[in-house]
Amino acid sequence: MHAVIMAGGKGSRLASITKNEIPKPMVDIKSKPLLEWQLEELKKYGITTVTMVVGYLSEKIIQYFGNGEDFGCEIDYIIEEQALGTAGAFCFLTEKFINEKASDGYFMLVFGDVFFDIDIKKMENFHIEKKSKATLFVHPNSHPFDSDLVKVDEYSRVVEFDSKNNVRDYWYDNLVNAGLYILDKSICTRVPLPVKTDFEKDILAVMAKNGEEIYAYKSPEFVKDIGTVERITSTVRDIESGFINSKNLSYKQKAIFLDRDGTINKFKGLIYDEDEFELEAGAIEAIGLINKSGMLAIVATNQPVVARGLCDIKDVENIHKKLSTLLGREGVFLDDIFFCPHHPDRGYPEENPRYKVECKCRKPDTGMAYEAAQRYHIDLKSSWMIGDTTIDMEFARRLGMRSVLLKTGEGGLDCKFEVKPDIYAENILDAVKKIFEREKINMQ
Repeated sequence: MHAVIMAGGKGSRLASITKNEIPKPMVDIKSKPLLEWQLEELKKYGITTVTMVVGYLSEKIIQYFGNGEDFGCEIDYIIEEQALGTAGAFCFLTEKFINEKASDGYFMLVFGDVFFDIDIKKMENFHIEKKSKATLFVHPNSHPFDSDLVKVDEYSRVVEFDSKNNVRDYWYDNLVNAGLYILDKSICTRVPLPVKTDFEKDILAVMAKNGEEIYAYKSPEFVKDIGTVERITSTVRDIESGFINSKNLSYKQKAIFLDRDGTINKFKGLIYDEDEFELEAGAIEAIGLINKSGMLAIVATNQPVVARGLCDIKDVENIHKKLSTLLGREGVFLDDIFFCPHHPDRGYPEENPRYKVECKCRKPDTGMAYEAAQRYHIDLKSSWMIGDTTIDMEFARRLGMRSVLLKTGEGGLDCKFEVKPDIYAENILDAVKKIFEREKINMQ
């Protein structure tokens, strides 16, 4: 696979570091430029043919990397005489790809201000399986309220881009476009002339509006725009701690699975109206601690309100958007939410027969956990389940996970299964702290 790095940025917010003497992609990260880190990541996955699109102080980049021989790569350059935005140089790539002998019909696009450590092969497989024209790397972040967001359907197809400049008087998913892409080479023909072009607004948004094959690859791996001094400082800290590398999905991940009702939000019976959804005390702090620990925070919840005909799938999804919005406002996030809409008992007049079925996803059956494990390479036996019912505890037992039973919600009084948890806790925050004690995770 060919890689294209958009490396023409000036980096005005990094002037205190660059002194306006180097372009932003050459900013130093632990004694080597960001671009070199990017090349090393690409090389891990056999990507050694690289085109750098350069502009501001381009000679600094060309002088350092040359033809790439010293870095184990084959590098060529497209020099922008004037700034062409994030896609204006695509017209020059069209001819390059025509003359290329590579058999694949796609390439990887990397923004030059992004530090990343991801399993590129896993993302590439997703792109191929979806028969995608454009695949975006997306993830939740700690500041969705001032980020450009992506809206997707149930198949991960991108249907809309939600600009950070929009007045968001609605709940939303914390799903952020991170600046890594795998693209069909034919996309470059959409820019026939070297004119200033915004990749997201002028190309991706149009593709989404037209219903083209554009997909979001969601991952908890480390991808960060290092466009401020503070972000560089935190990235260096995360490199040194091993946090960044450990998040790569080529390695097994640990997760804390969370029930929803009675665990994250206050238990009010069957919740099918967003107005009834209210966070439990300590939920925000607890999820924030999980985020910082490197473990994944994943919700696995039964929502039979759909099968019972009290609401539909979109209503449940809107409640989850409210959850994501409330958490995001406080700088924390869930890595994913899985829910089962089914219920096996039939015969009620208001029920939705489509969802009144036996399934493998309704807890204590293990379908949701196995789906999460496959998607995120989770080691279930090293993971935990936090919940308020014996159903949650039985779910954990069947998976070989350790479990924490809360006093909030039903407090284990459902008595559906005779199973003991590994830990009892007052609430979700107490549970996370006790898990960290067992795991010897120090968050000080």
